[in-house]
Amino acid sequence: MFVRPKTKKIMDKKQVVIVGAGPAGLTAGYELAKEDNYQITILEENKQVGGISKTIEYKGNRMDLGGHRFFSKDDSIMQWWVNILPLQGADSIDDILLKRDKQYQQGGANPEQSDKVMLVRNRVSRIFYLRKFFDYPISLRLETFTNMGLWRTLKAGFGYIFSVIRKRKETSLENFYINRFGKPLYEMFFENYTEKIWGVHPSKLGADWGSQRVKGLSLMELVKNVLYKPFKSKSISQKDTETSLIESFIYPKYGPGQLWEAVAADITNKGVAIKTNHCLIRLNIENNKVVSAVVKNDNGEQTIACDYLISSMPIKDLVQAIAGIEVPDEVKQVAANLPYRDFMTVGLLVNKLAIKNETKIKTWHNIVPDTWIYIQEADVKVGRLQIFNNWSPYMVKDLENMVWIGLEYFCDEGDNLWEMSDEDFIKFAVDELASTGIIDKSDVKDAVRVRVKKAYPSYYGSYYQLQKVIDFLNTIDNLYCIGRNGQHRYNNMDHSMLTGIEAANHILGKTSDKNEIWNINTEKEYHETKK
Repeated sequence: MFVRPKTKKIMDKKQVVIVGAGPAGLTAGYELAKEDNYQITILEENKQVGGISKTIEYKGNRMDLGGHRFFSKDDSIMQWWVNILPLQGADSIDDILLKRDKQYQQGGANPEQSDKVMLVRNRVSRIFYLRKFFDYPISLRLETFTNMGLWRTLKAGFGYIFSVIRKRKETSLENFYINRFGKPLYEMFFENYTEKIWGVHPSKLGADWGSQRVKGLSLMELVKNVLYKPFKSKSISQKDTETSLIESFIYPKYGPGQLWEAVAADITNKGVAIKTNHCLIRLNIENNKVVSAVVKNDNGEQTIACDYLISSMPIKDLVQAIAGIEVPDEVKQVAANLPYRDFMTVGLLVNKLAIKNETKIKTWHNIVPDTWIYIQEADVKVGRLQIFNNWSPYMVKDLENMVWIGLEYFCDEGDNLWEMSDEDFIKFAVDELASTGIIDKSDVKDAVRVRVKKAYPSYYGSYYQLQKVIDFLNTIDNLYCIGRNGQHRYNNMDHSMLTGIEAANHILGKTSDKNEIWNINTEKEYHETKK
């Protein structure tokens, strides 16, 4: 836990309380710490900073929960990251082992000599379907059509033509995808996988999710990407490329948590108090302003006075914590019923993978080159597979002999999967992955399970009445809601950071409209399509 003793000078400053030490909260704290007029306290419910972007270490091996590609169309965010961890300027260990010929930024950091470095990584993500690999997003290569077979290919082609001729009203995520890919491709590559992630059929999910995550992705966009690819800039920024089509990204040497731990250390040195294992249980409101936050830790309850409160905690929990003013029953009901999806990762340490690398990309031990593999197969519940060796070779303790992978499961807190013991669930996960032919059970040497509550805010049910909650929260003058859970919006990391920056700017007097915080990733300039 990061602490700093209070002095009279500190007590004279404006008191800012930030709830949540994830990307949004830490970014807000970082921006406010540039000024000397604020005493900032960050409250984190868990023992580790970083939120879902933390890095989990297990016996020297590191896990990235959910996979975090560091890429943004916002230049200021890209620069923000490399200000914390400098860009790679020399070969990493896997580059050396494989004798890769790569070009680096002059004056960049050497990952073999420094831990403070952002690696430049190639993006390879594929879909595993019909026990075969398909490019993600779906490409128009001969291999795709061969794997699909003649009948599926013909259906996909005619289905897309029909979707162009007869557009559907985008009242659901299902219609969103069908309009862009046609019904046969939607049924093959989106329908089952989407239901696996969210626990509800895509016809029940709002199209808003697609607008925020994959707005510019369509079959036509894939065609244009193939045609224009030879003429595109090889710059890491790739600003004119749909986010799902980027070919490279930057990544901290020891995973995303390394960056957020570095931010936490930096702002602690500037006087910010970061209190881990502190859970907010009540917000005291007077005259439409938060006057104090009541937190609970192992030593009991504590009241912290504040002039401003920035919240990245789930809206469901935030509304429940409000005291001192009347919360309308309708607002309470909407907030209490906001849907979330929980998440589990099983880390497996294996001697090797059963699947072989049949691509042209060189890899150590000839493992497949993917960072992510989307498991589209309907006969297993595992949703995605991460290969941490490919995210960063420094995530694996014994890189030259072992493969470190993560099996991602999407579930609801309290359901059958969530309630299984670690031992039973790990056995279940190993059996599933072995049934796909990706591993052999005899090659598994160690395993661990990690659970994350409220990892993904979902888009159905009372989500459609969320504006009523937002309108109520905006009546509390000095309360700012930021981040993925703080806004109940499935933002990328860069968008969450931007909400933290906007909240800080509002407090600093650089902006006056609080709606600018809510509008991030809803206005055109924040979408993943760039005009």
